[in-house]
Amino acid sequence: MTPTALRQAVDAVPTLTLAPLPTPVAPMSRLSGLLGGGANLLVKRDDTIGFAFGGNKVRKLALLGAQARADAIDTLITAGGLQSNHARVTAATAVTLGMRAVLVVNGKPPDHASANALLDALLGAEVVYVDSREERVEAMHAAAGRLRREGQRVLEIPIGGSTPLGALAYLHAMLELLDQIPPPDAIVHATSSGGTQAGLVAACRLLGLRTRIIGIAADGPTAAIEAQVNANIDGIAPLLNVDQHALRRGTAIEIDDRFIGDGYGIPTEASQEAIQLAARTEAIFLDPVYTGKAMAGVIAYVRQQHFTEGQTVLFWHTGGQVGLFA
Repeated sequence: MTPTALRQAVDAVPTLTLAPLPTPVAPMSRLSGLLGGGANLLVKRDDTIGFAFGGNKVRKLALLGAQARADAIDTLITAGGLQSNHARVTAATAVTLGMRAVLVVNGKPPDHASANALLDALLGAEVVYVDSREERVEAMHAAAGRLRREGQRVLEIPIGGSTPLGALAYLHAMLELLDQIPPPDAIVHATSSGGTQAGLVAACRLLGLRTRIIGIAADGPTAAIEAQVNANIDGIAPLLNVDQHALRRGTAIEIDDRFIGDGYGIPTEASQEAIQLAARTEAIFLDPVYTGKAMAGVIAYVRQQHFTEGQTVLFWHTGGQVGLFA
């Protein structure tokens, strides 16, 4: 499939304009030099998206919000952690569309809200608290049912906006990248609910690119992330009216879970080093949950010479830097 044909297909799916694009691509030559050289390191700065403190969720909510508007929805409901980036962007999208936002989060109401929890409150979102991550989906369905009985028109958005429609945002993003640079040898990013990785892999498969898409897992289990990536890729085919088999061939789904450490949201020595090095060499801020661990993966790959001189490796900064203030 040519880039022009893919662009025509994705452009046919309604989307909102939440922020100006493209986001910049920049070299990370100082970080590369500190690590001893080797591969040409670049960064795609989705952290610079201007809407609601940015990040990859803005791209996804542009599509999911357009669906909500087309369906005359009046309430967006989603789930995540107490400091969920996705919940923050969902709440902001609801405000932009004149809708209500309900967020189901695991954790206790904070005595003094900070970071994303503070922003959720400023945006006027209704927050429902549950004790554990395992309870979130059931509680979201229950809250949606209650709202529908009250006469509300509700769109339930899965955790992370990880749906085929949300994943489609990263086919848009890959086409955007290819307008900026030639296809890199590898793209490294943080992966969790799988939507971003699904979009990038699907784009590479449809375009026949040789670019590796390496997801550094922020949590596990890896099998569950891979299953979600595959489900989202399968769901993209009918959205674009493309051959399902074409979406099942080509670029591998690579998920590296060696940088999770003691669990989701728990910093590691490697992620703390990565956050510090990115700030002190490139003035780039990473977060302790996602991008810090993903950058720890990049650093380890370079040091271990998994990436070699002559290769171009792009780190896709998916945002989340609000988490530094949690």
